[in-house]
Amino acid sequence: GMNAAVRAVVRMGIYVKAKVYFVYEGYQGMVDGGDNIVEVSWESVSSILQVGGTVIGSARCKAFRTREGRLQAAYNLVQRGITNLCVIGGDGSLTGANLFREEWSGLLEELAQKGKIDEEAVKKYAYLNIVGMVGSIDNDFCGTDMTIGTDSALHRIIEVVDAIMTTAQSHQRTFVLEVMGRHCGYLALVSALACGADWVFIPEYPPEEGWEDLMCVKLSENRARKKRLNIIIVAEGAIDCHNKAITSEKVKDLVVQRLGFDTRVTILGHVQRGGTPSAFDRILASRMGVEAVLALLEATPDTPACVVSLSGNQAVRLPLMECVQMTQEVQKAMDEGRFVEAVRLRGRSFENNLNTYKLLSHKRPDAELPKTNFNVAVLNVGAPAAGMNAAVRAAVRVGITEGHKMFAVIDGFEGFARGKIKEISWGDVGGWTGQGGSILGTKRTLPAKYLEKIADQMRTNNINALMVIGGFEAYLGLLELSAAREKYDEFCVPMVMVPATVSNNVPGSDFSIGADTALNTITDTCDRIKQSASGTKRRVFIIETMGGYCGYLANMGALAAGADAAYIFEEQFDIRELQANVEHLTEKMKTSIQRGLVLRNENSNENYTTDFIYQLYSEEGKGVFDCRKNVLGHMQQGGAPSPFDRNFGTKISAKAMQWISKKLKETYRKGKVFANTDDSVCLLGMRRRNLVFQPVAELKNETDFVHRIPKEQWWLKLRPLMKILAKYKTSYDVSDSGQLEHVAMHSPKEAETGAI
Repeated sequence: GMNAAVRAVVRMGIYVKAKVYFVYEGYQGMVDGGDNIVEVSWESVSSILQVGGTVIGSARCKAFRTREGRLQAAYNLVQRGITNLCVIGGDGSLTGANLFREEWSGLLEELAQKGKIDEEAVKKYAYLNIVGMVGSIDNDFCGTDMTIGTDSALHRIIEVVDAIMTTAQSHQRTFVLEVMGRHCGYLALVSALACGADWVFIPEYPPEEGWEDLMCVKLSENRARKKRLNIIIVAEGAIDCHNKAITSEKVKDLVVQRLGFDTRVTILGHVQRGGTPSAFDRILASRMGVEAVLALLEATPDTPACVVSLSGNQAVRLPLMECVQMTQEVQKAMDEGRFVEAVRLRGRSFENNLNTYKLLSHKRPDAELPKTNFNVAVLNVGAPAAGMNAAVRAAVRVGITEGHKMFAVIDGFEGFARGKIKEISWGDVGGWTGQGGSILGTKRTLPAKYLEKIADQMRTNNINALMVIGGFEAYLGLLELSAAREKYDEFCVPMVMVPATVSNNVPGSDFSIGADTALNTITDTCDRIKQSASGTKRRVFIIETMGGYCGYLANMGALAAGADAAYIFEEQFDIRELQANVEHLTEKMKTSIQRGLVLRNENSNENYTTDFIYQLYSEEGKGVFDCRKNVLGHMQQGGAPSPFDRNFGTKISAKAMQWISKKLKETYRKGKVFANTDDSVCLLGMRRRNLVFQPVAELKNETDFVHRIPKEQWWLKLRPLMKILAKYKTSYDVSDSGQLEHVAMHSPKEAETGAI
């Protein structure tokens, strides 16, 4: 994702009429100067979006750690009149940048004394501004939810785990996987959550005394339950409570000696740093890059050096040194054995991951489970979306842990009416996280025409609560069921909806399960298409995406794939705009970038169809470029879920189930559950930075029911971003850009309000 950040900084810089320079090979290039610092143009960053690593190189630099080195670096920058630095790196690089900034005026004085620069230069270049972006696959930087590169590293790990799963199934093997993370267990923890690993070792949360026995009991129990494989994930920095290393070899030897299981070790190593960046990383880095340029433009000598980062899906700016200090605090807490503190310092998101993992991986013995005598049904509604199965698994397991009996409904409301409902156990959902589609089966049918039959089934099976995982139909379904409460007492029970649809068109949530996977599919396809176009030259591709009337996939796909335009329903376009786009592409063909990519949402306009746009472009572009069209279709719904969708599905669903338990306790009176208030039918959505339960009745005002989309959508604010990066003149609304905040140390209570 670093290249996406480099591209965004260069293009936004040129857009605001600044000169932009590359410094090759990190600080080493800044110290060496010469050809390592060069001015760049718009085209310099073409075609790098889909490339892993970084095109400007990166190096560890001893010289920059010395004052002489920094003096030389300052001289090289002043020669070119550079006083704004954008640094992409981990905490080491950012700490170095901050020190450089603090010493800057002193360095210039020294250069003037040595006669290398004149007094005028000292005055003219008196201040150095610095903005940091955190690029680190470990996600070990405090203050940021996600660092650039983390999501892509998770993609690599999950690809490997999915492949290993099939061989382990066949051979009944145990696999010990070692992932990166010398001081931070994020990758290990999230990949364990995302593949349902049996055991995970991370530096922040060492296992208790006697873990060897516990682990072996757990592994043999799983085998006894007919589970043919075991997966154990070890972070390279894993330790026990005496600060002694736990290595993958040690874990393997233990399993072999005690249980005699056929066990293999796989060390992923640098595979995790490589490969194509995921859609999430490209969008994250592009947003951060633009935000970094804005932060530099607004910087004054008095503002502290800041890092731009993401909180929820909100861009924020944080003082660089506060983040660095907090990151070092974590390490200190771990060194001193204060592990609970270390987990808390890592932030809400990390703490949430850990708690969810603990909740879902170990089944307590039946004797220890509470008995509530409540029955809870889970169903999928709408079109299939990758990650639905992870959500069902989490719901079932949390429900069982809370003491309920869990029931699975096959084929949505239609199946419900026909009595396709059965009890589902802890073991039944094993291995579901990595499965695409919907294992329970899903239908678009709404409940209105089956109300009586569904009420009968709820009575027969004594269902006390409903959890619906699905898209817009699930939302409509809950509205219909709550309206039917007057007539049927059976529907007077707590109901909750978890949004899952590739279209991401559910009101009340910024994200829905399945959209990230679809976005990655679109991005991968666009990458391949761009590659074919770069061979033939002078070719424009028109690609149609799904999404109903919601332009999320087309817009975000365009941002992630580096498209020239995206036509969406939410932003009406006319023939003049189409004409302007054709002219834009004609101009582009005169440069060295001789290919174009245009995305169109399937329902963006009933008359300007994909065929129409294709024919228009073909006619208008005659002699300059030729056209091809591509309808992506249902491949966007399928495939193995991305790490984001597995993790999001798991966490949001676990939270929804805990809400059901709370509501069941509140509404249980005189031997029965009776809930008829609006706040007992909720949608759990991700809003900016938090997970929020919202009564579906209240969401009616926010919904455009004709087009099945929310009236206001957060991602429309990213429209100008895509246009700027594709060289259009447009105005960028900076009102949403981050104000400088402080790193919030959250209290343990706050962890429950639920950040993702």
